[in-house]
Amino acid sequence: MTQRPLRMTHASAPLTEVVEVINEAGERCACVIPCERALTVFVDKQELVTLMTLGVRPEWLVLGYLLNQGLVGGVQEIASITVDWDCGAAAITTRAGLVGLQEKIARRVVTSGCGQGSMLGDLLQCVGARELPGTGLTQEQVYSVVNTIRLQDSVYKTAGSVHGCALFEGRELLLFIEDVGRHNAVDSIAGWMSLQAGMTGANKIFYTTGRLTSEMVIKAAWMGVAVVISRSGITQMGQQLAQRIGMCAIGRATHRRFLCFSGAQRLHLQPDLAPVSRLRSVA
Repeated sequence: MTQRPLRMTHASAPLTEVVEVINEAGERCACVIPCERALTVFVDKQELVTLMTLGVRPEWLVLGYLLNQGLVGGVQEIASITVDWDCGAAAITTRAGLVGLQEKIARRVVTSGCGQGSMLGDLLQCVGARELPGTGLTQEQVYSVVNTIRLQDSVYKTAGSVHGCALFEGRELLLFIEDVGRHNAVDSIAGWMSLQAGMTGANKIFYTTGRLTSEMVIKAAWMGVAVVISRSGITQMGQQLAQRIGMCAIGRATHRRFLCFSGAQRLHLQPDLAPVSRLRSVA
């Protein structure tokens, strides 16, 4: 009997969103940021994992995840993959069930990848109730943080392919950590903070070379840090979450330029320090 081919949806969703930002000269301008969305994967009606994704080819993503995790031996074991962005779910139906699925899940190693998203569910519910400290910063502090990182000895300068995260108090660098994934680096900082008697996130600034996804915003909030700076950008979900909890999120911070994506009330602008203004829409 001929086996029916794999049935897949071709779910699509917007990949970017335009938000209003404030640049280093205090000007309001439009900025295009990538979208980020949660996709909860169900295998034969059993919830498996929540992945954070841009959503370009969600069916391919889900299939590749199952293969790379060793949960299926080949595409021939899958009957259909249905993605529904209205409910943020991907439903996989197998042809004969997955033998030993629970054992395979129990042995699964959580990697250092940038979007595995397994911690999203409960924390999204709880993080909105956390009260962030009244930490603010000046434009000069933004420049100081960026310059300190620029001068920092790092694995990245010699080998590349790593992310760096740092914790500042005012202009003082307290800790700089590198790892293959920014999530590992921020977790290391949180662990270090927990070992310092009486240390809280008050008056602290968190810096990362990686993008500010919802997971990074959540982790900073759990650390009690109200100001985050990134050399990279921010995702749509990260920006919305930062806005909701009153976090100052600064991205695209290089040299003497940056964009404040949320929490502008915490930022004291000093226009005289900014380079010559070039009003622009940032892609």
